Amino acid sequence: MSGIPHHAPSVRLGARRVPAAASAALLAGTALLAMALAGCSSASSSQAAAPAALGSAVQQDCTAVGDVLSDGPDPGADSAGYAQAQVLPLRQLTISDAALHRDVLTLAAAYQAFSSAGSAGRAAAAAAVTKAENAVNSICPEAAS
Repeated sequence: MSGIPHHAPSVRLGARRVPAAASAALLAGTALLAMALAGCSSASSSQAAAPAALGSAVQQDCTAVGDVLSDGPDPGADSAGYAQAQVLPLRQLTISDAALHRDVLTLAAAYQAFSSAGSAGRAAAAAAVTKAENAVNSICPEAAS
């Protein structure tokens, strides 16, 4: 032995010295926690955007629709997969407002057509989805955005 004590690299944290490996693990853990919390914070935009003029039942319906549409695959990354993932949850919603219920079922049908359309029918199916989303958004602002 050389008589020189061997010390692991360390970092000063406040008044204490902490081994560099521990501070790196702490930093990585903090970053992972921040990313996880950011990913879990996808609240429905329809809840905040629903005007006070809507009745509480319609407001609850709008929140439910927005919550369903905020789940599933990323629509930008996999538009057909996103559309297919929305069909069953939309059809299973219990919606008290008749017009909204009709528009949500129309949206589910449009998503179904879009997800099963071939390349030749994809543009027409996408137009039907946009029209159905606009109908839902006319009752529940930004729920289908």
